[in-house]
Amino acid sequence: MRETGVSGRQGSGDMTGRILALKEERDAVILAHNYQVPAVQDLADLVGDSLELARAAATRDCSVIVFCGVDFMAETAAVLSPEKQVLLPAADACCPMAQMVTAGEVEVLRKRYPGAAVVCYVNTTADVKAASDICCTSANAVRVVQSLEEDRVIFVPDRNLALYTARFTDKEILPGEGFCIVHDRITPEEVQEAKRRYPGAEVIVHPECRPEVIDLADYVSSTSGMVRHACESPAGTLIIGTEVGILYRMRKLCPGKQYVPLSPQAICTNMKKTTPALLLRALETLSPCITVPEPVAAGARAAIERMLAIR
Repeated sequence: MRETGVSGRQGSGDMTGRILALKEERDAVILAHNYQVPAVQDLADLVGDSLELARAAATRDCSVIVFCGVDFMAETAAVLSPEKQVLLPAADACCPMAQMVTAGEVEVLRKRYPGAAVVCYVNTTADVKAASDICCTSANAVRVVQSLEEDRVIFVPDRNLALYTARFTDKEILPGEGFCIVHDRITPEEVQEAKRRYPGAEVIVHPECRPEVIDLADYVSSTSGMVRHACESPAGTLIIGTEVGILYRMRKLCPGKQYVPLSPQAICTNMKKTTPALLLRALETLSPCITVPEPVAAGARAAIERMLAIR
């Protein structure tokens, strides 16, 4: 097969064909988050939320994982599958929230609150996961906290997800100070305006939103939970309070309904950095390759696997 470059001369059809051919040649699996651009979602073997993608990274039979997402997601895949090559096509696709807590800060919190369990959101670095007792995602945070024997729980870094989780447990939750720069911007006023413009519409929001936004919502869920609920809901119009990339998947899987972004400005620029051209280049060059050194990987793996054991 003739090698082709990734220049603008290559048409979208040629690029798609080359990506699919290289995927087979490399024995690769392409994983994409729900916020990825439509062209990348269409190329993926699996599109999902952090929990679904973590499970896939741990169980898919392949030699190479191409992770179309942000840095902590690729790190998680590398931790769970050290025998596989994990590629992050957009090397600079980072998660600002993951930078809002460090392993050193976790250790300080442990000393401040002896006996407390430490739960870290999956949106963290491998170092932070290794310093924690257990990991969680927005899909299973409540189940993770409820599974713990400790009555006091340090929950880092997302304060909004921590406060949401606290609604469903009698445990004392000690929230971090981090937040998602996309979800935290959504305001109650935007919810009220959307309801005014679309009377009778159902409002679905992500648990990374502020408590006052969650209070106005009809349904709260992780991204893939949102997709499932949108398909099952009898509502003809749904107002979606998360990153706008998910609307493409909803329209694709459940056509015939009206999907309205709660905030059209809810765009994660880092999630949009991955393009088919970068995906092709990653498969051609087998880079950028993400690795996590031991013993950090071992500690992070223990926290993630403890989470994955919870059903």
